[in-house]
Amino acid sequence: MKGNMTEGKPLPIMLKFMLPLFIGNMFQQVYNAVDSMIVGNFVGADALAAVGSTGTIMFLMNGLAMGLTTGFTVLTSQKFGEGDHEGTRIAAGNGAVLSLIVIAVLTTVFSIGMRPLLTLMNTPENIFEDAYRYISVICFGMICLVGYNFLSASLRAIGNSRIPLISLLLSAGLNVVLDLLFVIQFRMGTAGAAWATVISQGCSALLCVIHILRKEPVIRPAKEHFKLNRHYFPTQLRVGIPMSLQFGITASGTILMQSACNLFGSLPVSAYASVGKVGNILSQGMISMGQTVATYCGQNFGARRVDRIRKGVRQAIVVEAVYALIASAIYYFGMPYYIQWFFNAGVDLGPLLDYARIIVFWNALFYVPLSLIFVFRNAMQGCGFGLLPMLGGVVELVARFVLAIGAMTTMQFILVALCDPMAWVAAFLWTAVCYIIVIKKLEKKMSKPLTA
Repeated sequence: MKGNMTEGKPLPIMLKFMLPLFIGNMFQQVYNAVDSMIVGNFVGADALAAVGSTGTIMFLMNGLAMGLTTGFTVLTSQKFGEGDHEGTRIAAGNGAVLSLIVIAVLTTVFSIGMRPLLTLMNTPENIFEDAYRYISVICFGMICLVGYNFLSASLRAIGNSRIPLISLLLSAGLNVVLDLLFVIQFRMGTAGAAWATVISQGCSALLCVIHILRKEPVIRPAKEHFKLNRHYFPTQLRVGIPMSLQFGITASGTILMQSACNLFGSLPVSAYASVGKVGNILSQGMISMGQTVATYCGQNFGARRVDRIRKGVRQAIVVEAVYALIASAIYYFGMPYYIQWFFNAGVDLGPLLDYARIIVFWNALFYVPLSLIFVFRNAMQGCGFGLLPMLGGVVELVARFVLAIGAMTTMQFILVALCDPMAWVAAFLWTAVCYIIVIKKLEKKMSKPLTA
C-alpha cells in the first residue's frame, strides 16, 4: 500500500496518513509506560526512579537512531515523489547499509560509556545499579531499535503508515505479556522490563521486513543495491547527520536537565518519570503530524510542488495547535489521577504530587509552541534542509543548559521544571523564522500553481 501525496487536497491526505502513525506512536509510548507501571507496582518506587532516570539516555539513543534513519529515507521519499522507482530502490539499499554502520557505532559507544554517563548525570546511589542494568540491555538491543526505525521510515517514505502501525500494535501486546512474565513471574527486575522492550522492538522490525519482501518491491533493493552509491549516500548523510545531531543536541539538553533533577533525590525523579511517561503519550499527536509533514513535504519537494508544501504546512499548524490545547488540558487536570497508576497502594503520593504539579503546570502551559516545532522542523527536513533544524536543537540545548545550571546552583526545583518549556519557546521561534526563509527560497526556484 503506497500513498501519493503530490495530488489531492492536502489536509485529508495528511490526516489519513497521520492516523495510523498516531495510533502506532501512542501504543509505543503506552507500552513504554506499562514498563514503568509494572516496575513501579511490582518492584518498587526506587526501581521506577531507576528506569525513569535513564529516560533521557533512551531519548538520546532513540533520537540518534531516528534522526539518522529518517534522514536516510528522505531521499527515498523524494525519489518516490519523482516517480523514479529504480532510484527509490538504490536509496533504500544505501540506507540499509548506512543503518548497519549506525548499529555498530552506537552499540559500541553506548556500551563503553554507559557507567561514566550515569555517574556524570548524578544518578542517586540507591538506584544506580538498577538504572545500569536497565539501560545496558536497551543498549545491546540497538540493532532492534535502529532496524525498526529504518524499516518503518522506509515504508512511510512511500506513503505506507499502516504496516508500521500494525507491527507496533502487535509489538505492544507482546511487550505487556513479556513484562508480566519477566518482571513478575521471573523476578528479573528492571532488566526484565528492558528485555521485554528489546524483544518487542525486534518483532516489530521483523514484521516490517516480511511485508517489504512480500508487498513493496519499490523499496525492496536487489543485491547490487546493497552498497554505498557515490551519488546517493553523500546526500543521505547530508540530511541524516544533521537530523541525528539535532536529536542528539536536544537529548544532551534533557540529560543535563535530568542531571539537575537527580540532585534533588529519587523522589522528584520518580515524580518526573511518572508524569513524563504520560506527557510522552500525549505528545505523540504532535510527533505524528511532524512525521506526516516530513513525508508530505519530501514527496512534494520531489515533485517540485512548493505551493502544496506551503498549503499543507499551514493546515498542519492549525491541527497541531488544536491538538496541543486538548492535550495540555488532559495533562494538567488529569495528573492527580494518572500518577496513581505508577505506584502501589503503600506509597505516600503527597510529596510526589508536590513535585508533579510543578512539572505538569509549566509543561502544559507551553504545549502549543512545542507542537509547532514539529511542523516547521519536519517541513524543512523533508525538503532536504538539515542544518537549520539542527541549529534549532542547539537553541534548545542552550536554553536547557542555562536553566539546569541555575537549578544546580540555587537548588530551586522550579528551574528544573522550566527547562523544557523555555527550550520549546526558543526552538519554536528559531524554527518558525527558518521555515519562512526556506519556503520563500524554494518558491523562487520551483513554485507551480496549486491544482488540488
